[in-house]
Formats: sequence, structure tokens, C-alpha cells
Amino acid sequence: MSEPLKVVPSSTKVDTGVEDTGAVASALADILSDTYALVLKTHAYHWNVEGPLFYALHHLTEEQYNNLFAATDVLAERIRALGHLAPMKMADIVETSVIKDAEGTPSAGEMATDLANDHERVASRLRDLVGLAEEKNNDPVTADLAIARAAFHEKAAWMLRSLAAT
Repeated sequence: MSEPLKVVPSSTKVDTGVEDTGAVASALADILSDTYALVLKTHAYHWNVEGPLFYALHHLTEEQYNNLFAATDVLAERIRALGHLAPMKMADIVETSVIKDAEGTPSAGEMATDLANDHERVASRLRDLVGLAEEKNNDPVTADLAIARAAFHEKAAWMLRSLAAT
């Protein structure tokens, strides 16, 4: 895994009691990168799925990429609320994300399994963010956001794995 994305402080200073806003904002930026990459990958699978799982995976991925896209705004706004700028460079997003392209053209079942693995990786990073935010930096707001996002990713992984098991 690469170094965490370094965020740039904005011109607006904030004092909400969060100990190290830079560390929390950097971790949020990594999650934002993961979320953006997963939106794109999920959408691409949505467009290209074929076979007996087409209908189920096509609809499930649509629900998921819509949720993920909405989450990008929430994550970026939290970074801004901490007094930092959200990532602006595509290269930074690609470099810091744990989401990687699959080799070749996966089958529908392979797509579901690949996405499930990605959701689990993001959920794990979100768990790390909970500890960083709440236990080390007095930031229950970010911890709450991370817990909610982890719950989404865990459910998404479960649904995708269940679909792939058919």
C-alpha cells in the first residue's frame, strides 16, 4: 500500500477539538480515493455484465454505485469541515486507492467476487479510520461516518458474495 494521501490545509482555520485534523483528513482522503475508484469499477461491471447473473448483478451494482457516488460528496465535505482541501488530482486518487483493476474480462461471478473483495478492503480501512478518529484524535463525527460507511461496505460484500455463490 502506498503512503497516505497528504491533504492541503484550506485557508479557513477550524477549531472543533479534533486533535490532528491533518491525519484524519488524510485517512478520509484515502477512503475518498477508494470510494471513487470503486464507483468507476462498479459502474464498468454494471455496463458489461453478461450471462445468467446479468439482471441481478446489473441491478445490485446500480444500487451500489449510486450509494458510492453519494458517499464521495459526504467524505469530501468532511475533509473540508476539518479545514483541509479534498483531493483534486486523479493521479492521487489512483495512487492511494486499494481498488485495482481486474485482469482480463471477468465473468459475472468473478465480477461479484472481485467487487466483494474490494468492499472488504475498504471496510477494513474504514475500521482503521474509526480508531484514528475516535481513539487518537477526539473526532467522534468522523468515527461515526466511518462506522456507517463500513456497514455499507460489509453489506455490499455479503450481497455480492451471496450472488456469486449461485
